[in-house]
Amino acid sequence: MKPAPFTELAVEFVGSFPDATHRLEPRLPEIALLGRSNVGKSSLLNALFGRPLAKTSNTPGRTALLNVFRLPTMYLLDLPGYGFARVSHGERERYQRLVKGLMEKRTTLTGVLWLLDIRHDPSPDDRAYAGTLADRGLPVLVAVTKGDKLPFAQRRRRLAELTRALALEDDQIQLTSSRTGEGIADLAASLLAAGSKEGA
Repeated sequence: MKPAPFTELAVEFVGSFPDATHRLEPRLPEIALLGRSNVGKSSLLNALFGRPLAKTSNTPGRTALLNVFRLPTMYLLDLPGYGFARVSHGERERYQRLVKGLMEKRTTLTGVLWLLDIRHDPSPDDRAYAGTLADRGLPVLVAVTKGDKLPFAQRRRRLAELTRALALEDDQIQLTSSRTGEGIADLAASLLAAGSKEGA
């Protein structure tokens, strides 16, 4: 497997914030990581970085705040997952207000990396966020996670099904596996290209 380009870059953990509109300085392109709470977001981040910067857990819903990582040309905004989480009802509602607020109101957001589990059809929450993203008109790249969980032939079929179900373009969607490293280098290159383009 090719090493992910992020492994060659300086990465700084900026902080964790409860406010979806927290201002970041200096101003750089911002790409938010969006996905269900059990989609494997922290594992994907660690695979991109090549080291354990994001905490992983077997319990969905452990990311509770807006976690910000700074690369030389962009910020990555790691959001709480939406949907199921093993937390209280009140805490789950707070997660959702943070995610929804950032997706709808953060004016400095320049793009979204949307994570979808290859094994599952789009949920009502997935479809709702598809509408939100379409309304915002932001560039969206979809990382289909846990590709190693299905045989090769099934992966191609599932990618096609997800692309159709969410009205995506073929070049918007990339298959990944944090466990095997499949697609991680290509995804990192796509994110770096997106960050450089927005910052040009």
